[in-house]
Parts: sequence; structure tokens; C-alpha cells
Amino acid sequence: MAIPDYQTLMLPLLQYLGDGNEHSLRETIEYLAEKFELNSTEKQELLPSGKQPRFDNRVGWSGTHLKKSGLVRYPRRGYYQITQKGIQVLKEKPNKITSKFLRKFPEYLEFVAPESSHTISKSHQVNDVANTPEEILEEGFRQIQQELATDILDRVKSCSPEFFENLVIDVLLAMGYGGSRKEAGQVVGKSGDGGIDGIIKEDRLGLDVIYIQAKRWDGNVGRPEIQKFVGALQGQRARKGIFITTSNFTKEAIDYSQTIDSKIILINGKTLVQLMIDSDVGLYTAEVYKIKKIDSDYFLE
Repeated sequence: MAIPDYQTLMLPLLQYLGDGNEHSLRETIEYLAEKFELNSTEKQELLPSGKQPRFDNRVGWSGTHLKKSGLVRYPRRGYYQITQKGIQVLKEKPNKITSKFLRKFPEYLEFVAPESSHTISKSHQVNDVANTPEEILEEGFRQIQQELATDILDRVKSCSPEFFENLVIDVLLAMGYGGSRKEAGQVVGKSGDGGIDGIIKEDRLGLDVIYIQAKRWDGNVGRPEIQKFVGALQGQRARKGIFITTSNFTKEAIDYSQTIDSKIILINGKTLVQLMIDSDVGLYTAEVYKIKKIDSDYFLE
């Protein structure tokens, strides 16, 4: 069964609270997960941010909408309890409770459209969708990141081979590999280099050196190219190498890299772009949006 959206959860949540007792958010989540027969994978599925289970988030927002309608109250931190208004709603035996159903309560209209509680606005329309506000924000963020990744890869593919080799060094430095920019940028991608484009220290003390091969290609990198790189490493008596490309690797190349004694890490274009985004290489922060929540401990008397 797919994870129910937060509006589908509202009536079952209110029914669960119908006994009038206080129920913790955790036991409420467990009850609803069992009621909707969610398996362990569905219960553990995270939001794209990786900070909260998707189902927990939807139960939380379901409770928020019921509270803003006056049907539920929070008697103490992390607990739900039905109100007299909520009990009355259950007596009416509604088939379902949705955002549209809740709009008959003035408190809810103030929640979804504080600028005008008598008109249908875009805020109302947002509450008719299945996703929670966090999911809507994260989906928008994901789309922005996806578009950014495509633009970055196109830009990287259009740069010169020399620029690409230095870009790779910048990414590895930003990831925390050791040595100064001058040392790390020792690009040896010249004739007679044996297939090595650069070197970088594995740590700041230089206890080991990693050799780099950078290929600004459109076609996939096959096993022969990896074999040449391994041979170049052996010529340098090196044990570790990173092969980076703007395209991808064939299955044969990947399988070969996993069976040899030398430690070879393969980084394709998609992974390289993500590393650039994570390390802010060639990027700047355009906007920052902060989502703030109440610190309940602050208000304890």
C-alpha cells in the first residue's frame, strides 16, 4: 500500500483520538501505520532531505490541520487530545475529512488564508494537494537542483581539457584532500605522463598520494581506458587512483575496477556534478530560506 497523504490521515487520526485520552505522537504514528498496513520500508521512507520519515511528517501535518480547526489540541509537548468540537464532528459520521471540509471552521480559514478568511485564495488551493508543505518545498528544491546539475554538466563539457583537469583538483581539495593548491594542482597531463593527469595528497601530511585521470568525454569510458590507467599507476608504483569523466563508465569498466588489487575510484559526470554542488565549487548561494519551529523548552516555566 502506498503511503497515504496527510488529508487521508485526518479522519482516522481524529477517530483514534475519539476516546478523549491523551495520545503521544509516536503511538499515534504507530497506530496509523498499522491501520494502513504499511510495511517497514514504507514506514522508514525518508523525505528527500533525509531528516524525517515521510509518513511521520504527514501524520504531523494531519494533526496540525485538525488543531488549527479546533478539533484537536496539544495538551502537552508531543501529545494529541480531541476537543469537544472534534467529538461533535465524529458524531456527524463524516465519510472523510479534507481541507475543504475544514474550511467551515473560521479558525481554519484564518490558518490557510489569514489575509482574507472570506475568499478562496491560492493558499486554499495549496491545501487541496496531497503533499505536505515540506514535501512541496523539497520537491521544488529537487527540481532546482536537477536543473542546476544539468547546467553544470553542460558547462563542464564545454570547457577546455586543461580547465577540466584543474576543476577536478579543485573539487578534491574542497572535499578535504590534503596539500596546498600549488601542490595539489601538480597537473602532469602532458606527453609521456603515462595516462596520469594530476596528483593529490590523500591527507595533509602527505602519507599517501592519489593519482588522477580526468577525461572530458561524451562517450562512455570502457575497460581498455581503465586498464591503461592501472598500468600507469603501476609505472609510478602507486596503489590508489581516481578516474573522473564527464560521461559514464561501461559495465565492463566498472567490473574490472572492482577486481584488481589497485584501489581505483570511478566518478562519472553525474557524481562529479553532485560533488561540485556539495562542495560549492564554481557555485554561489543565491538565496537562503530558513524554516523555524518553536523551541518548546524555552517556554517551560
